Amino acid sequence: MISVTIWRIVLIAVFFGHFGLMLSLYNRINGVGMARRTVKRIVKVMFLYTILLPPIVWWLNQQALSDRWMGQVAVIRGDGDASLPLALIGYGIVCLAAYVVLGIPWLIFRPIFGLEWVKVKKKSEVVSVDRVCNVPLALTKKCKIESRLPLNQLFELSIDTIELPVVGLPLALDGYKIAQLSDIHLTGDVHPDFARYAVQRATAWGPDLMAITGDIIDKQSCIDWLGDIFGAAEATDGCYYVLGNHDTRVVDSWQTREAMDRAGWTDLGSRSLRTNLRGVPTLMIGNEHPWYERPVIQQKGEEEFRFLVSHSPDQIGWARRHDVQLMLAGHTHGGQGRLPLAGPLLSPSYHGSRFASGDFFKPPTTMHVSRGLCGTHLLRINCRPELSLLVLRRAGGPG
Repeated sequence: MISVTIWRIVLIAVFFGHFGLMLSLYNRINGVGMARRTVKRIVKVMFLYTILLPPIVWWLNQQALSDRWMGQVAVIRGDGDASLPLALIGYGIVCLAAYVVLGIPWLIFRPIFGLEWVKVKKKSEVVSVDRVCNVPLALTKKCKIESRLPLNQLFELSIDTIELPVVGLPLALDGYKIAQLSDIHLTGDVHPDFARYAVQRATAWGPDLMAITGDIIDKQSCIDWLGDIFGAAEATDGCYYVLGNHDTRVVDSWQTREAMDRAGWTDLGSRSLRTNLRGVPTLMIGNEHPWYERPVIQQKGEEEFRFLVSHSPDQIGWARRHDVQLMLAGHTHGGQGRLPLAGPLLSPSYHGSRFASGDFFKPPTTMHVSRGLCGTHLLRINCRPELSLLVLRRAGGPG
C-alpha cells in the first residue's frame, strides 16, 4: 500500500516518461527509410496514443481512489488483481526506465555540454530576407498566417561564416572555402526568391566549392524553379548535390536530377567521384541512404582526402568506417525549435536530437550539420534558417 501523494508523483513521472518515450520514437521513425505513407500512418497513431493515454490512465486512477481504496492505492491487490490493468502497469515501468535508458544519454549530449562538439570560430549575419526581396515571400494562406506568428524566424536567414577545424586536413586545403545549402524544400508555400537569395549570397562569397545536402524539392510543380534558382551558382571546383527523403515525393526523382544537372550542378547521389581540390587527390562521395542506395567505396587508395556530402547525419557511422575526414549533412532542421539550455527536442534521426545541427568530431570524421533553409513545417522558433559558409582549417592551426 502506498499513499495517494506518492502514487500521484509516480503517475506524473510516468506521464513525463511517456511523452519522452514517444518523442524519442517519433524522432527515430522519421529518420528511417520507410515509405512516406507508412511513416505518416504510424505517426498519426502515435500522436493519438500520446495524447489520449494519460487522461485515460488518470481517469482510471481517480475511479480507483474514489470507488475502492478510499484514500490509498494498491498497485496489486491482495487477491492478485491489479488496481490498474497489468499492461498499463508494465508500460508505466517502461516509461520510468526511459529516464535511464533514453533520458541520461539525451542529457549528456545537450549542446550546452559540448560533448563531441568541435569548437569553431563563427560570425553570423542575420538577414530578414522578406525585407530585401522585391516580392512577398509567403505565397499561400498557410505561409502568410504562420510567418506572422510571434517568435517565428521563418525568413530570418542566418549567414554563418564558420572556421571549421578538420583533423587530417591536407595542408594545401587549409583555408578552403565551402558554401553549404541544405533542405531547400520547394513546396510552393515560399517564393523561390528566398532560396535564390541564399544562392546569390553563397556565390558572392567566392567559394571554392558549393554543396547541397538534400531535400531540394517537395512538389512536382516546383521543378521548373530549379534552373532559375540554382543556375547562377558558381564555385571554383564546382557545385555538388545529393537528394534527401523529401525528394522522393516527386513522381520521378530523375526529373529533379536532370533539372539540377542542366543548372550546372554535379549529381553525387549514391556514388563517388575522384577529383583534385587545390591539387589534393580527393574522393568526393554522395550518400543519400536510407532513401536511396549507398555508394560502394573501396579501401582508401591514393586519395589524400575523403569528403562526404550526405543528407542525414545518421551516416556518421558509415563515414567513420570509410575513413571520411569531412562530412556535410542536413535533414534535421536544427529541430525547427530550440529551448534555452536544453536545445532541440524534435529531430528526425536515429540519434534523436544529438546531431540536430552544429559541428561534431567522431574520429576520424569532422561533421557539419546545417539547420537548412526551409521545410514543410513553417515554424522556426529560436532556430533560424542557415547558409553555412565553411572555411576549413587544419585542426590545431595551419602547418
